[in-house]
Amino acid sequence: MTRLHRLLGGEDLAWLVARVRKRLERDEPLDISVTLPNATEAQRQAVHRLLGRAPRPGRALSVSLPAVDDLLRRSGAHPDGLASAVLELTGPLPDAVDLEAMWDKAFAQLTDPRLTEWALSLRAGGLVKRLAPAPQLAAELLTTLHVVLRHLPSQGEPIGRFAARTTGDAHALDDDRPLATLALRAARVLSGLPDGSGAEWRREVWASVGLMRDELSTTVLTLGLTGHRGLEAWIGQPVHLTLRQLVRDPPRLAPLDVFVCENPVVVAAAADHLGPSCPPLVCTSGQPGAAVMHLLRLIVSAHGTLHYHGDFDWGGLRIANVLHGRVPFTAWRFDTASYLAAGDVGRPLTGTPVEALWDPALAPAMSQAGRRVEEELVLDDLLDDLSP
Repeated sequence: MTRLHRLLGGEDLAWLVARVRKRLERDEPLDISVTLPNATEAQRQAVHRLLGRAPRPGRALSVSLPAVDDLLRRSGAHPDGLASAVLELTGPLPDAVDLEAMWDKAFAQLTDPRLTEWALSLRAGGLVKRLAPAPQLAAELLTTLHVVLRHLPSQGEPIGRFAARTTGDAHALDDDRPLATLALRAARVLSGLPDGSGAEWRREVWASVGLMRDELSTTVLTLGLTGHRGLEAWIGQPVHLTLRQLVRDPPRLAPLDVFVCENPVVVAAAADHLGPSCPPLVCTSGQPGAAVMHLLRLIVSAHGTLHYHGDFDWGGLRIANVLHGRVPFTAWRFDTASYLAAGDVGRPLTGTPVEALWDPALAPAMSQAGRRVEEELVLDDLLDDLSP
C-alpha cells in the first residue's frame, strides 16, 4: 500500500486517479488514453516518474491507462492492476442498490406537475445518463432544469438573458449544452408542439414558451391582418412582423379565414390589385420559419381557419407537408383537381417525388403529368378567390 501511494497517491496524479474512478463508476472500460489539457510542469514530471518516459511537447498531457495497468502488475506495486489500485486508494464503488437510490434522488428534482409523464419517460429513455453519466452530475443538471422550467413560460425574453437570470450562465441554453437539450424537450411538451429538428424548429419551440432567439431576423410577411398595434396604419400594404413582435405583443385575433401562400409574389400582387379589401393573407416565404409558425398557431388558437396554397412541385409539397404536420389547414386550390385544371402549363417536373399528406392522389397526378405549376402561373385564380 505504501508503494502504491508513492506511485499514484500524490497530488500531481490526483487528476489521473479521478478519471479512472469516474470511468469505473460509469462501468466504462479502461482501455483508453486520458488527456489533461493545460497540465502543470509538476503534473508532467509526475507522469514521467510513473511511466519512465519524458512528456511530449505541448501543454496537453496524455496517459495510456493500459500502460499504467501493465506497470502496476509487472512492478508488483499492485498485482491486481489499475482498477483495483484506484479502488484501494479511493474506496469501494457504491453497490447497485445505493447507486439506484442516488439516481432516484437525482430524478426527484423534476417535480413540475405539468411534466409528470414526460419526466417518467425521460428516465426510462436513458437520455439523462448519456448527458450526465454519474448520478451526482445528473442531480445538478436536473436541479438546474427544474429552476428553468419553473420560470416558463417567459414573456418574450431573449434566451441568453433568461439563461443568465435563471442559471447564472448566459450560455446555459446554447444548443450544445446538456441543459438546453433537456429544456428544449420539456418546452415542446409544455407547448404541445410536435417533435422535430433543425434550427428553425428549435427557434419555434423556444418562442412557444416565450423565449426568443434571433427574434429580429426571423419574420413573417402579412397583408390585411388586423388586431396588432400599428397594423391598421398599414392596411392594404404588405407588412413584415418579427418574432419579437408576435411573442411580446401578440395580435388580438378574432376567428378569421386566413389565406396562406408560399411565395411573396402572391402578397405583392394582392396588395397591388386589392389593397385594403384583401382578406388576411400570410406568406411562408418558402419553408416556414419560427415567426411564420408562431403566427399560424396564434390564428388557429383563436379558432381561425387556414387555407393554404403552394407551388405544385416536389419542394412545394414538402413545405405543405411540414405545415400539415404542425397546423391544420384546408387546401386552397392546392389539390388534384386544381392541379389538373391548370392545364398544360409549367416547366418539366424534376426531383424526387413526395406524397402530399393532405391529398394522396395529388403526387401520382403530378408524376403522370410531369409538369410543375408555380403560384405565378395561377395568380389570377388566387386573386379571384381573394377578391371581395
